[in-house]
Amino acid sequence: MKAHPRLFYALFFTITFLLIIWGIYFIDIIYELELTAHGNRPRELRGIKGIVTFPFLHGSLSHIWNNTASFFVLNGLLFYFYRSLAVRVWVISFFMSGTLLWMFGGGGNHIGASGMVYALASFLFLSGIVRKNILLLRITLLVVFLYGGMVWLMLPIKEHVSWEGHLAGAFSGAVLAFYYRKTGPKNNIYKYELTEGADEALPEWWMRGNPNHPDTIAQLAEVEAKELETKGDHTDSTNSGGFTYQWTARSKEKPQTKSKKSSS
Repeated sequence: MKAHPRLFYALFFTITFLLIIWGIYFIDIIYELELTAHGNRPRELRGIKGIVTFPFLHGSLSHIWNNTASFFVLNGLLFYFYRSLAVRVWVISFFMSGTLLWMFGGGGNHIGASGMVYALASFLFLSGIVRKNILLLRITLLVVFLYGGMVWLMLPIKEHVSWEGHLAGAFSGAVLAFYYRKTGPKNNIYKYELTEGADEALPEWWMRGNPNHPDTIAQLAEVEAKELETKGDHTDSTNSGGFTYQWTARSKEKPQTKSKKSSS
């Protein structure tokens, strides 16, 4: 996929969520609706709705700004590098972290998108490790470099901070990183790395994912050459497993010899 559509995809989902939480924040302030009272209240019936509402609610400008900066980076990385998995990971993390917080969290009213931030950070960190993917391991190192200090806020060391929400989010991201470890981005595989040796034909699933790789181009050229030998002087096409190879055989025209004109 080209970089521009992928970047647009990542920015669209990230900015959409941020616009929603900022819109709710300003509406709450302007109209004094006290929406923060509808957060996640663990093990209380009135707090069940908070499983869905608490990530959208923030108590102060610094609170929403801190979550915005972290969410923008982490969610952008998720939707850019895990495009096929991003929506599933996001939605499951959203509901799983809220549910775990409601079931096991301490008393009080929990609000803020920090649970999602921890879920994203945990998923990005562990996914690169369990996949052993060089590119995704770089994302893991980036997460450690930027947000390594977040781990301390999963402990009850600071008042008025929902460490249970952070822990629930981190646990959700970790579970999803292991669950989807065989789905989504894959390592580049080269022909010499295949188990049966370099002479084995490339699998079609790999060629679909690497259409411009030299090994793919070489194998397609071999197939075309063999077909040209067997089909002869005509145009034909063969479809195999989702790949369509087309060619036009050129007729071998004999060079025309120019007749010499006799001069009188």
